[in-house]
Amino acid sequence: MSGETEELITFLKQINELQESRIKEQAVTIDNLRIMIADLQVTVANLNETLDEFRRKFFGISSEKISASAAKEMLDAKEPAEEPKITTVTEHIRTSKPKSSRKDLYASLPIRYVRCDVPEEQRLCPDCDTPMEHLGYKFVREELNIIPAKVERVHYLSETVVCPVCREEGDTTIVAAKTPTPLMAHSPASPSMVANVMYQKSGNHMPFYRQQVDWKQKGVPLPRETSANWYNQCALEYLLPVYDYLHQELIRRDIIHVDEVPCQVLHEEGKEATSKSYMWIYLSGTDGKPAIVLYDYQPGRSGDYPIEFLSGYIGMIHCDGYSAYGMIQDVILVCCLAHCRRKFYEAVPKERRKKLKLLDINSDLEIPEPKDGTALDSTLLPAEKGVVFCNRLFFLERMYKKRSAEDRKSMRREQETSIWEEFWSWIDTLNPTGGSKLEKAVNYANNHHETLMNYMLDGRCEISNNAAERRAKTYVMGRKNFLFHDTTDGAKASAIVLSIIETAKANHLNIFQYLYTLLLYMPDYKNEPAGINQLMPWSEFIRERCSGVMDTETETPENRGSIPI
Repeated sequence: MSGETEELITFLKQINELQESRIKEQAVTIDNLRIMIADLQVTVANLNETLDEFRRKFFGISSEKISASAAKEMLDAKEPAEEPKITTVTEHIRTSKPKSSRKDLYASLPIRYVRCDVPEEQRLCPDCDTPMEHLGYKFVREELNIIPAKVERVHYLSETVVCPVCREEGDTTIVAAKTPTPLMAHSPASPSMVANVMYQKSGNHMPFYRQQVDWKQKGVPLPRETSANWYNQCALEYLLPVYDYLHQELIRRDIIHVDEVPCQVLHEEGKEATSKSYMWIYLSGTDGKPAIVLYDYQPGRSGDYPIEFLSGYIGMIHCDGYSAYGMIQDVILVCCLAHCRRKFYEAVPKERRKKLKLLDINSDLEIPEPKDGTALDSTLLPAEKGVVFCNRLFFLERMYKKRSAEDRKSMRREQETSIWEEFWSWIDTLNPTGGSKLEKAVNYANNHHETLMNYMLDGRCEISNNAAERRAKTYVMGRKNFLFHDTTDGAKASAIVLSIIETAKANHLNIFQYLYTLLLYMPDYKNEPAGINQLMPWSEFIRERCSGVMDTETETPENRGSIPI
C-alpha cells in the first residue's frame, strides 16, 4: 500500500503544481489585462480630447476665453434640453476709462462755420419798425459732414519759353519747365491713387476685386490687375528702401518680438499652389524708442529665415516655444508665458473652462483672488492650477506695468520669484497621463524652464509675446479676405506695405497720409539716405505732416517742396 500512497501523493503534488502554475498564469494574464485596460482608457481619454479639440476648431470659436463649444450645440441639437444650471460668477472689478469729450475726439478735423442770418424781411423791429443791428452769433449745434472721394484727371502742361532776341538773330533758345517726377512711367498712377489702393488693401483688408467695384462707383474703371500692379511695383521700388532702413534700425535694438503665421502663394517656384509659406513678424520691444513693426515673407518655416533676417543682432528675443528660434546665435530667448498658460488651459475640461479668467497686462479686468498668493484651492484640477499660477504672474505684471524698467526688474525679483519656485515645485509633483494634454503642458513648461523666466533679467522685457501675436492677427484678418497671394512679388509687396502701415500705426500717425507722403517724395529721394532718414515715422518732418489730417489738395507733387536734409 505504501507504493500506491506514494504515487497518490506524487499525483496530488503534480495537480497542486499545475493549479499553482495556472493560478500564476491567470494572475499574469489579469495583470496584463489591467495594464491593457489602463492603456485603452488613456487612449480613449486622449482620443476624446483630440475629438473635442477638432470639434472646437471646426465648429467653435477660436479663442481661449470661450469655453462653450459651438460643436457641442450642433452635435447635441437633437438631445432633450437639460435644466439650466446655476453658476456663481467670480467677483471682479472693471475699471471704467474716462470718456473723451467731443472736442477732443474731433480736434484734428477742420471746422467750417455755417452762419444762419436773419432774413431781410425779419430785420425790422416788430414793435417800432426800426432796422435791427447785428448783435452776434450763438453756437447751436455741431454736425459731421463728409465729402465723398472725388477722382479727377490731372494734365501736366510744361511751359516753354523762347528768347525773342536770339530768335531775331537766327538762333532759337527754348527752355521748358520741369514737371514732377512721375510715380510710374506712362501710367496714370499718382501718389494719392496708389496710397489709397495700398491703404484699402492692407489697412482696411479690402481685396483688389472689391476695390474694383468701389472705383467703378467713383467713375473710374480700374481693373484689379492694374491696381495690383501699382501696389506691387510701388512697394518694391519706393517703399522697400524705407523698409530696409527700418530693418537696420530694428537690428540695433536690444529687445525684439518674433512670430510667424502661415500664408499661401499660388505661383511659387518649386512649390505646389496648396503648399504653405510663411509671413514672419519682427517688432521692437518696450525700450522707450519709436516702435518698428516689420513683416517678412519667406517660402518656409526653417530656422534659417530668422537667422538671416536677424543677422548681426545681439539682444533678447521674445518668442514662443518653436525650436527654430533656438538656432539663433548670441541672443537670449524670452519664452512667452501666455503660450505656456494656453497649454494648461487647453487641458482643462470644456465644461470647466468658463470658470477661468485669463488675465492680460493690458486688460482693465481685475480679479482679486491672485492678490494674496495663498495656497491653491484643493478642488482645482491640475490644469486649472497651472492656469492660476500663470494668472498670478500676469496680475502682478499689470500692477507695475507703468513703472520704470529698473523698478519692474526689482519688483519682479521681490514678488514673482517665490511664485516661480512654487510653480516648479508643483510641476515636479505631477504625474500626468501619457499623451494627455496635461502631459503636453507639463513638458512644454519643463522644456522652457529657463527661457520662461528670462523676462526677469531686464525690466524692459514683457511676460508674454502678445505684441507679436496681435500683429500676426492683423495679417490673418486680411488673409481671410484675400485668401492667398498670387505671386512671390505680391507676397513681398504685402509684407512691405503692411510693415509701413503697422509701423505708422504704432507711432500714432495717420496711415494714409504717411503712405501718401512716402509716395510723394520717394521718387526723388529713393537713392538719398539722408532723405530716407527724414521720412522715418519719428522724424519731425513726418510728424508735422502725418499726425493730423493733411490737405492733399494743397500738398501735391507740383508744390510739395523739398525735404530738409
